[in-house]
Amino acid sequence: MAESYDLLLKGGTVVNQDGIGEADIAVTGGRITAIGSGVGGSAAEVVDCKGLTILPGVIDSQVHFREPGLEHKEDLETGSRAAVAGGVTAVFEMPNTSPLTTSADRLADKVKRARHRMFCDFAFYVGGTRENIDDIPALEKLEGSAGIKVFMGSSTGDLLVDDEPSLDKIIAKLSRRAAFHAEDEDRLKQRMSLRKPGDPSSHPVWRDETAALIATQRLVKLAETHGRRVHVLHISTAAEIAFLAGHKAWASVEVTPHHLTLAAPEAYERLGTYVQMNPPVRDARHRAAIWAGLAAGTVDVLGSDHAPHTREEKDHAYPGSHSGMTGVQTLVPVMLDHVNAGKLSIHRFVDLTSAGPQRIFGIRNKGRIAAGYDADFTIVDMKRRETIQNKWIESRCGWTPYDGVTVTGWPVGTFIRGRKAMWMGELAAKASGEPVRFWESA
Repeated sequence: MAESYDLLLKGGTVVNQDGIGEADIAVTGGRITAIGSGVGGSAAEVVDCKGLTILPGVIDSQVHFREPGLEHKEDLETGSRAAVAGGVTAVFEMPNTSPLTTSADRLADKVKRARHRMFCDFAFYVGGTRENIDDIPALEKLEGSAGIKVFMGSSTGDLLVDDEPSLDKIIAKLSRRAAFHAEDEDRLKQRMSLRKPGDPSSHPVWRDETAALIATQRLVKLAETHGRRVHVLHISTAAEIAFLAGHKAWASVEVTPHHLTLAAPEAYERLGTYVQMNPPVRDARHRAAIWAGLAAGTVDVLGSDHAPHTREEKDHAYPGSHSGMTGVQTLVPVMLDHVNAGKLSIHRFVDLTSAGPQRIFGIRNKGRIAAGYDADFTIVDMKRRETIQNKWIESRCGWTPYDGVTVTGWPVGTFIRGRKAMWMGELAAKASGEPVRFWESA
């Protein structure tokens, strides 16, 4: 008897652990059932993928969707619409909301808000603070928990742990890999006078390479002392890349598309406060070092650090302007353009956006195109040339620093557990997001 499937993707170029080649993919009950040339049988839905490339679903492990409390910038629905519009199938969302996500009750509230309201699958970081240190082992294992996130340097929101004794206690309590924003708060305070009113190009002068390196070195020292896994977010400096290359036993590394793509002074001349980020976009020397770290394997994952603010908030005169930019919707097209330019292979892109997150965070049933795994796919047209425009952006803030930038390589399909979340630019009518599952909270 011929097999019957829920979904059959026909004739696409599949990138997975078996290499790259044309294949069909069959899906039943939200899981991949079969992969191969000429998969037989019928299906409730057959999608012609000839000429398209099928990647494992892209996982963006750093986004800020601002709900609860800051919904004028973004919410879980609009942020996740942006995710699936850009080919992203799952996100890890950050705890600097209002109120802060620092307790079991607040995490549960986020999961309740997100379930079947977010268009992609999701997990939420819980903020590590001086007040919840004893709760960390329990918070790491709750449904929907991506683990613990600590801000070592001040950024958007009120989460800040800037003293080493508290940081030491937090790291000692960890069982899962925890994520850290590593900038040294004391140095940031000492250098505030270097900010030039009305001149956002002074942002990387204030938040300099040394502020990042001091914090990263302190973090890694504590991780090595306690034998705990740490994840250093949004690396922006050559010095950090060089240091982390020699300290990979306990530390994993994230970089962002904007630190790989933009550079001072041109970015500040063109975009002003709209390129203002923490840590900052720096000059081409740092960008080249990050690319070298990516090529050498020092870098484990790509995260967008999607951090939207309204135009009004970005239009304030520096330094009163807010730090952050959109990124979840542009991660895939911006990085595919780099693939087409020969700066990384499609296999390395997959490693950074699906296999890498699965490996370092212990995600269950995602991150691979393989039988038995969730049927999460990012389907792209590697030859399609498009100009990114603000009007394409689904984020509530409605802008992107890449407005007017032409790229080659475009997301055309987003499938999550076998459901079509986006196809050829059209988003699904209904959201179906569920919590991402992890081995260490099983």
